[in-house]
Amino acid sequence: MSAQKPLEGEGGEASRALGFFRSRWQGMAPLDRLFWRDLVLVGTAINIAVSVLALILLGLKLPLALVLAVHFAPVPYNFFLTFAVWRIAEKSPSIKASLMTLGAVLWLILVVVV
Repeated sequence: MSAQKPLEGEGGEASRALGFFRSRWQGMAPLDRLFWRDLVLVGTAINIAVSVLALILLGLKLPLALVLAVHFAPVPYNFFLTFAVWRIAEKSPSIKASLMTLGAVLWLILVVVV
């Protein structure tokens, strides 16, 4: 018997990843979870891990283009998270939402520049 790929609604790996991105982009994820867990904790951890990997590759004297590609690989994800926070914060105008938007933008600048 051959293994079948799960259908779109059956919760396969690709479906879960798509659901993650869709829920954040469409504003279905809670702002607190998106900001604190997804952006601050997970996003920062990903950026640190990728930067360490890029430094290791640089130490191994691999081509600079490869090192830079690895270092900047999470930038699209960083922009996605920042804009997702922005979109969700717009739906609930409050001081807290404004501060989270500002924090997300400052975080984006920090992780892209450093």
